[in-house]
Amino acid sequence: MSISFDRALGIHEQALGFRAQRAEVLANNIANADTPHYKARDLQFATVLAEQSAKSQRGPVNLNRTDSKHIPAEGVSVGETDLAYRTPFHPSIDQNTVDLQIEQSNYAENSVQFQASFTFLNSKFKGLVNALRGE
Repeated sequence: MSISFDRALGIHEQALGFRAQRAEVLANNIANADTPHYKARDLQFATVLAEQSAKSQRGPVNLNRTDSKHIPAEGVSVGETDLAYRTPFHPSIDQNTVDLQIEQSNYAENSVQFQASFTFLNSKFKGLVNALRGE
């Protein structure tokens, strides 16, 4: 009998990947806080996760490998269409839409949620190891 990691881990593995990608987007916003005409973006985490959850319930997508050296396509990445522009609360003279306090707050919140997802996955793996050992 084989273990299905998709069933054992559920959506939490993908959530961890999305949190990492959101951290990159938020860090990019923070880095460009003083760049004229820069438009802040954000990953709509709940929307993307709901879409991926619906896709995973429909079943996996099988891709054909035309060469044995090709790497199998696994995982999901966030596309450009999943990034939304942030609406600024206060207009800026240089048309930059980054509000540094909001970006830093979102980054800190995302970090806490990333750590929570990581801790949850770690406990899932410990449970699987214990099950394999018969404990």
